[in-house]
Amino acid sequence: MKDKNADLTEGPLLKKIIVYTIPIILTGVLQLLFNAADLVVVGQYCGSISVAAVGSTSAVINLMVNLFIGLSVGAGVTVAHGLGAGRDEDVSRTVHTAIPTALISGALLTVAGVADAEKMLILMGTPDEVLHLSALYMKIYFCGIISSMIYNFGSAILRAAGDTKSPLIYLTVSGFLNVFLNLIFVLEFHLDVAGVALATSISQTLSALLVIRSLMKRDDACKLSLKKLRIHKRQFLRILQIGFPAGIQGALFSISNVIIQSSVNSFGAVVMSGNAAAMNIEGFVYISMNSISQTALNFTGQNHGAGKYDRIRKILVICLATVFVTGISLGLIAYTFGRNLLAIYITDSKQAIEYGMIRLAYICIPYFLCGLMDVSTGMIRGIGYSVMPMIITVAGVCGFRIMWIYKIFTMPQYHTLQSLYLSYTISWSVTFLTELVVFLIMLHKMKKKSTLIH
Repeated sequence: MKDKNADLTEGPLLKKIIVYTIPIILTGVLQLLFNAADLVVVGQYCGSISVAAVGSTSAVINLMVNLFIGLSVGAGVTVAHGLGAGRDEDVSRTVHTAIPTALISGALLTVAGVADAEKMLILMGTPDEVLHLSALYMKIYFCGIISSMIYNFGSAILRAAGDTKSPLIYLTVSGFLNVFLNLIFVLEFHLDVAGVALATSISQTLSALLVIRSLMKRDDACKLSLKKLRIHKRQFLRILQIGFPAGIQGALFSISNVIIQSSVNSFGAVVMSGNAAAMNIEGFVYISMNSISQTALNFTGQNHGAGKYDRIRKILVICLATVFVTGISLGLIAYTFGRNLLAIYITDSKQAIEYGMIRLAYICIPYFLCGLMDVSTGMIRGIGYSVMPMIITVAGVCGFRIMWIYKIFTMPQYHTLQSLYLSYTISWSVTFLTELVVFLIMLHKMKKKSTLIH
């Protein structure tokens, strides 16, 4: 087959970045539609309690999954560096190490997710009226998590090679399957949240199989051969070096969100329902911005491998400008049409819709700050540093939010949803500015060192 590679080290940047990013945005939107389809179907046919049950699981699922998703970032960066430097053997070994790593990660998550679902939901303060449904959804979801890991690792490899269209195609196919199965399992078999969880697991399995098939049909350094699957020590350690701090960052990031979700839970099921629906809407804004950070990471990775540091500085400027325009435009649109959008998810509680609007006002409108933060994180990881953005994010996002909840939010006069959501905006701003300064210092040092060597 003709591989859909893109050399990210040559040619005009703006056009390449836009063409590269659009399929990632569409892919991310489709991934979100998995969860959105779950929420819409249960909201339309099962009620707001089922919406709260599905929505309340997202924080704890992300907490468990993000640690291992970070390893897929490490695999993608390692492949990008190898391609940029022309080290085909290193790329091949990375590919054949990444897939077994995905399998092991998925197996560990399956065991932990099925065994500890109810315990973790109780720790989050999930109300009794939704606890059983939430735990059931989580257990079924984690039975299909191996497929999700394989898809994410495989997609990271394809994107590092410049192919962002194939993951989009595969997720489109599995996305249609997910919506179809949602309707069948809920309307025909009356399985409620169990049905939408089962539909998600089955559709994720299809997307994983399609990604594996794509890698096996390639004829370049990223070609996958099942006979060559093994964990190569040097490549695995490199994946860990970049991916483990990214995973720790994602997990700790999720811990702060779990604590916030627990605080939301304290306001009751109606607030939980509005919060869950708003989170799903803002997720479409986030995924568009996060796609630009993935672009920044992979463009930086290949150019770092090629030693083109002036080009990396241009990538930074273009990606920051792009994510700013994208974030502020989509955030305002989401808030402007918020009530109509929330009504798609919530059909039996106007009060829940109003609570959802509070979240959209405090998070969606200033959401571009989160996009700026993610781009700066991706740029730092792209030049091979992963511990530094982890430390900055843990302090600036996780640490700040936890401090806010236990020092500010506990005060009676600030014990409101508005005060809770305000912690997001402040933490994004502080973290972005810190990471931007750190990246520019690192890039200057790397360019200076490269000049001295040559």
